[in-house]
Amino acid sequence: MSEEVLVLVLPLALFLGIAYCLLIRYFLWHWNQIPTWKIPADFEPRTRVSIIVPARNEAANLGHCLRSILSQNYPETLMEVIVVDDHSEDATATIVLATNDPRICLIQLADYPIPNGLAFKKHGLSTAIAQATGELIVCTDADCQMGVDWLASMVSFYQDHSVQMIAGPVNFHREKNLLERFQSLDFIGMMLLSGAGLRSGKMRMGNGANLAYTRSAFATVGGFSGIDHLASGDDLLLMHKIEKQYPGQVLYLKSFAATVYTLAMPDWRSFFQQRLRWGTKNAAYQEWRITAVLGLVFVLCWSILLHLIFLPLAPVVLGISLLIQWACKIWADDQLLRAGTLFFHRQDLLRIFWPAQLLHIFYIASVGFWANVQKKYSWKGRRVS
Repeated sequence: MSEEVLVLVLPLALFLGIAYCLLIRYFLWHWNQIPTWKIPADFEPRTRVSIIVPARNEAANLGHCLRSILSQNYPETLMEVIVVDDHSEDATATIVLATNDPRICLIQLADYPIPNGLAFKKHGLSTAIAQATGELIVCTDADCQMGVDWLASMVSFYQDHSVQMIAGPVNFHREKNLLERFQSLDFIGMMLLSGAGLRSGKMRMGNGANLAYTRSAFATVGGFSGIDHLASGDDLLLMHKIEKQYPGQVLYLKSFAATVYTLAMPDWRSFFQQRLRWGTKNAAYQEWRITAVLGLVFVLCWSILLHLIFLPLAPVVLGISLLIQWACKIWADDQLLRAGTLFFHRQDLLRIFWPAQLLHIFYIASVGFWANVQKKYSWKGRRVS
């Protein structure tokens, strides 16, 4: 019986483990091929920028975000900040008005009736872009902060490369416990895959907390038309539309100075809900490569989890198979995260590498499953899908 089981599980274990290693090495090679961008010494800003900040119940964070934006090393005459208050039930609007800065414009989404079936965030972004005067739309979130050279890094890259969309780096900060540090480490890995995927031309990923695109490109692709019913996807799904219209003109900005910092979820429930929200975009992906990559990681994690569950039934056979798969995953993840933490100057996070391995397997297996089963989730007091 053990030999029969070994014949069945060992080839699968080898395939999943080796495929994962090759996948990570492929993306790491592309990551290393992306030139690191620095603001040129002779950079002369000439692009008007509209920074859009969607906000719902963000009174605790919005003030820090706006101060970061208003402190940018960028000409005041070439920037505007549009805050979209999405029916907040706290002092979000009051905080915006209290800044009393002529560069800031407040849009109360309650004044703009939402069409039936349209997602709130996309309605807010579309409303803001319709009123924007900038050539370049730069999106971030209300719980984010950034360094003083963030905007100059984005715009100098844009002026030098003449692209239609730029995906910038995002990272967590101010972590207080193991869960938050795990999210930081996991997110660093995703950032590397995002950059490498864009560079390879095989996988297009980005994050709406640090995303820029031209106003003309947004108009040309019809904005969020066709994806406007989804609560999430204002980043990846729009990226796919722009890349389809403008092949090769969606790039990743590999610049530490361009990093946007956000907060990790404070507890397991909110973390699960956030990742479930991200996972619901999978059904709308039009790229089989993204589905294949996510599928491989999902199957590998489930395979390791099932090996752990059934290990007592065939400890020798399943132990060998488990060791092969897990060793491959550990080696590949170590390579990926060492490169990522080096770029983000967060080598301190490698101290939790081993507990993060366990958490990652359970997290991928559970979120990947529920994202395909449960289409509705709670987000900031709303039940959305």
